Amino acid sequence: MIARTSWMTFLAGTLVAGVMLGGCERTAAPPAPAPAAASPAANASLAGTSWQLVKVTGSDGKSVEPDDPTKYTLSFEPDGGVVARIDCNRGHATWKSEAPNQLALGPLALTRMMCPEGSMHDRVAADWGAVRSYAIRDKHLVLSLIADGGTYEYEPVPTG
Repeated sequence: MIARTSWMTFLAGTLVAGVMLGGCERTAAPPAPAPAAASPAANASLAGTSWQLVKVTGSDGKSVEPDDPTKYTLSFEPDGGVVARIDCNRGHATWKSEAPNQLALGPLALTRMMCPEGSMHDRVAADWGAVRSYAIRDKHLVLSLIADGGTYEYEPVPTG
């Protein structure tokens, strides 16, 4: 009983001290530092663009085309975000391009729906972090994977 009474006295004293300090005048805290600028995504050639997948070429030179290009899209937002549709799943990540034709994609937050048989979902999702550079050739976006691991070719998403 003594230990419980001592503990309750301690808590009551702490509460009273907190209330008393709450009424004291406080000086303003220094302003918080400004948030870091958005990633240097603003490589104007990608910012504000949207693309749909045309084909994937592996390191062996063999190509695979999606059954429906509209199921595999990327939209590069000017603020450094990228919105992805990978078949039956949707995702968000960040992107930045700190040098010409360099591209770094941040970790992909992706829904986890089970896509139908024949989907390219697993391949596209697995290769996401291996993208290292890009080029725009004949109005197509070509994403290259690290160590000559292959390429992803996209065309602009039709407007209208």
